[in-house]
Order: sequence, then structure tokens, then C-alpha cells
Amino acid sequence: MCLAIPAQVVELRPDDNALVDLAGVKKEISLALVEGVAVGDYVIVHVGYALNKLDPEEAEKTLKLFAEIGQLPADGDVTLH
Repeated sequence: MCLAIPAQVVELRPDDNALVDLAGVKKEISLALVEGVAVGDYVIVHVGYALNKLDPEEAEKTLKLFAEIGQLPADGDVTLH
């Protein structure tokens, strides 16, 4: 099973790429499939591609659920920036 997870855009990069942060893990992804993404936005990421933008409140709820089921750090540090 594959999961698409919310991540916050922390830096826009050339060629439709961005650096995202997910619970402290930073990864470069492609924004080729999503328009109008800005630093601070949340996107749903799947296999290195942003699939769509996500409301910050929904992102926080989803990240907390992942933490509860043990897929993110259990220390509760999933507060969105």
C-alpha cells in the first residue's frame, strides 16, 4: 500500500521543484502537477510529486493521525509551522 502524506513547502527551487518538510525530514519533490504553490503551503506528496494543495488545518489533522498510528514521531511534535 502506498500513502500520500502532507508536507509543508519550505523552499521553491528551479524546474518546478520544491523542498518540503515533514516532521523534520526534508525532501526535494516535484511541483509539476500543482499550480500556484508558495512557501508555507501544504501539499499532498506521493512518490516525490505534489498531487495537490491542502488546507493547513486538514494537514495538521492528518499528520496527527499518522503520529497516533506510529507513522510519524510519537513525541507529539507534529505542530505545523
